[in-house]
Amino acid sequence: MSARFPLLTALLVLAFAGLSVGSARAEEVTPPELEGVGIVEHLGETLPGDLRFVDSEGKSVVLGDYFDGTRPTILNLVYFNCPMLCNLVLNALTEGMSNLDWTAGKDFQVITLSIDPREKSDLAAAKKKNHIEQLGRPEAAAGWHFLTGDRESIRTLADAVGFSFKYDAERMEYAHGAALFMVSPKGRLTRYLYGISYPEKQLKLALTEAGEGTVGSAIDQFVLRCYHFDPDSRKYGIYIWGVMRLGGLATVGLIGLMLAIFWRRERRRGTVRASTNGVLTENVTRV
Repeated sequence: MSARFPLLTALLVLAFAGLSVGSARAEEVTPPELEGVGIVEHLGETLPGDLRFVDSEGKSVVLGDYFDGTRPTILNLVYFNCPMLCNLVLNALTEGMSNLDWTAGKDFQVITLSIDPREKSDLAAAKKKNHIEQLGRPEAAAGWHFLTGDRESIRTLADAVGFSFKYDAERMEYAHGAALFMVSPKGRLTRYLYGISYPEKQLKLALTEAGEGTVGSAIDQFVLRCYHFDPDSRKYGIYIWGVMRLGGLATVGLIGLMLAIFWRRERRRGTVRASTNGVLTENVTRV
């Protein structure tokens, strides 16, 4: 365990920092063990849907089949025998999803892919069973897919999302970063969430953004306009100009509603006056 400690510590540093190797900031905190390991964002790019993997039931699946055009997807790359970091990522994701009022399979999809080509569907099945039980929503099993694959397919998908990792033969471990990749219903990368904590609000905003109008209520879409993703903190935060813009629209709408009510009342009063004058005129004529 002592031999593993430096690498695990380094991985946690990278996870908390949420940095891509190669930037000036990353060079300040990246230990030697993590050289060549990091995440480079490929926002807006479409993932290769023709890649084949194997699901937890041992069935061959095509990545593009999960991009059904109606639900966004959370993608994460881990390995099932990871001694620490991957468990932290999966536990944080499970906790975040448990607090959502949306459910995997119904409102969105989750793909957890092992980056270790030696791991097979039996490990994927065991990991899936554990996290579905931890989530406490059996119905989510239909929407949380634990996959394994061959080296080429894994590397192709990792490259597509900008996820660089390497194997340490001496420690028999993978060095890698920690992130969730948010994918639109058509397979387009929309957002990266870094670290080992994914609060419910952050997940919901990211899913709403990735859903491109396919998930969430009108209120969720409205709330998203009041937030934006801060590249420095790597989290969604209040967007003051968005709040002011929406506040201005709300004010205009309120004034318009008040004017409409005022005009309607005046119109009714005019109608009543005309009716009253008509009755009086008719009575005078009769007299």
